[in-house]
Amino acid sequence: MNFESRAYLSEWMDEPCSYEDFRACLIDLEQVNRLTFAYRPTLDWLQSLIGQEKRAIHIVDVGCGGGDMLRMVERWAARRRIDVRLTGIDLNPYAARAAAERTSSKSKIAWVTGDAFSYEPEVPIDLVISSLFTHHLPDDEIVRFLAWMERVTQRGWFVNDLHREPFPYYGFALLARVMRWHRFVQHDGPVSIRRGFRADDWSSYLAAAGVGEGAAHTVTYRPARLCVSRVKV
Repeated sequence: MNFESRAYLSEWMDEPCSYEDFRACLIDLEQVNRLTFAYRPTLDWLQSLIGQEKRAIHIVDVGCGGGDMLRMVERWAARRRIDVRLTGIDLNPYAARAAAERTSSKSKIAWVTGDAFSYEPEVPIDLVISSLFTHHLPDDEIVRFLAWMERVTQRGWFVNDLHREPFPYYGFALLARVMRWHRFVQHDGPVSIRRGFRADDWSSYLAAAGVGEGAAHTVTYRPARLCVSRVKV
């Protein structure tokens, strides 16, 4: 298996499926994220950036899926008494429905169906986060996404995605079978990792997006994440 180049392969989330299958896969993916400590990179970054923040912060999660990342952020902020305005955006019309079903009625998270590039918020966006979103995009759309985040954010952005390495690839395949996750998850987990990234990939994308050298930072989180962050102020 060659992991040197990024393979763009088809995943279930890129294809039509029933709402029931979509929701079932999101439930399993939330368990995947918990078991692989996938929330930690984003929460660590938020802690370093706004852990002592006193004013309200508007955070937008692009490609929010079932909303588990924003629910974690909401709980994290509540424990620290940080005032956050949270918006989840996803192009899939099933996402907002699935996210709302799994979110407490007391939550103030706003779920939006649509294209992030066309999103016009009522208040400025301080931070954009994304998790397992960019590997769904072809190269030119990744560059466009980076340039968009640079343009619309006041404070910065954080991309949390997969590291294209042998251990995550084979380890996930084994774990998925043991856990008996949905057949789509078992199939698409390894596919997603093949569509993941190396640090050199991000260097190329950042340069193409006009993000100056040294302005963004790439960090590896074990067992399977490669994250890119940008702090403006």
